[in-house]
Formats: sequence, C-alpha cells, structure tokens
Amino acid sequence: MTTTRRPAAALAASALVLAGAAHLLGATSAHADGVKPSAPPGTEPSASAPVPIDSNSPGLKIPQGGTLAPPKVLDIAEVVEDLGGEQRRQETNQSVMMALQAEVLFTENSSVLSSQAAARIQAIGQEINQQKATRVRVFGFTDDQGSYEHGQELSKQRADSVQAELARTVTNPNVTFDVRGYSEDYPIADNSTEEGRKKNRRVEITFPRGAG
Repeated sequence: MTTTRRPAAALAASALVLAGAAHLLGATSAHADGVKPSAPPGTEPSASAPVPIDSNSPGLKIPQGGTLAPPKVLDIAEVVEDLGGEQRRQETNQSVMMALQAEVLFTENSSVLSSQAAARIQAIGQEINQQKATRVRVFGFTDDQGSYEHGQELSKQRADSVQAELARTVTNPNVTFDVRGYSEDYPIADNSTEEGRKKNRRVEITFPRGAG
C-alpha cells in the first residue's frame, strides 16, 4: 500500500482553517444565572467564508517537534426561517433555538400574549416534552427605539409571558426556566431599517436536544 504524505505547511493550513471554523461555528454553552453572556445562544454572527491561505507561507509551517491538534467534530447550526420571517429555528447537535418575532406574539408595546400566540408556544412546549429537556432558556429582545431601560423592562416582561405559557404545556416537573430580558442588546439585524428592527424584536426559546 502506498502512503501519501502531505507537506507540513498544507497540514498546518488545514489546522488553521479548522480552528477558525470552530471559533465561528462552535456550540454555545450555558451561562450561570446572573452572569451576562457575551452573546446569548442563537445570536452569534453567521460564519463567513475563510480567508484565503497561502499553504507555502513560512508562518504556517509547524516548528520542529510540533504536532497538530487533535481533530474536532464541529457543531454546525442548521437555520430554517419561514417565508415571513416570523419564526426562525436554529438547530445543532446539542440544542434547538426557536425565535419568534414580537409581532406574532404581542400587540405593540405590550407583553400580553395575543390569541394566536398560544398555539405557537404550545407547539414548542410539546417539542420540549419530546426532547425531555430539563432546562429551558427564554430570552426577550427589543429594537433600539426608546430608552434602554424601557426596552429592558419590556423584553423581560415578554419573556415572562412566554415562559408562563410554556409552563402550561411542559409536563416535566423538574424543568428549570432561565428567563431574561436583554433590551436592544445582541441585535440580529440592522436597527436602521424597520425590517431589521422587526427581526430584533423577538423572544428566543432554547433547549437541549435529548433522546426523545
């Protein structure tokens, strides 16, 4: 059997690409209560194409005696959004995140759920039951209109309303809800347009995947 050896520079380039991809697409871990995360789950920026790399660059050569890092399986997210953008699902090997635009849940500047909102939230609650999740994150967000303080209060109240509706459907008595309001922090779209602001006004529900 003939064994083909790849040049060390090419191997180093592959390692650098993998490391960059892991940084961009790595799975999000849970954060302790009371500690503000650098980015809530599901709001990380999308990955972009890697920068072209010259495999012959001296800076990419492995020093004498150096070794490559062990290979890693990347947790790549699959994102599905309905045509109107009212609901977005982001799924990885470890977790599921559902983002619902505020307009499909509440009337303007309100935290009272609309009559159509219950069915959407109950469907998510049924999936939480199927996944046998024991911890569920419910995060509220607003756009940058109005004061930060008002946005923080409104986003928390909206997250509380969604959590209360979920609690009516989720059957696991041991489930723990992590409910937070982030105001205009962590936008996923441009706040300079109404279309972008509409996407930023949202509630995200995140739970781990299980064996269900």
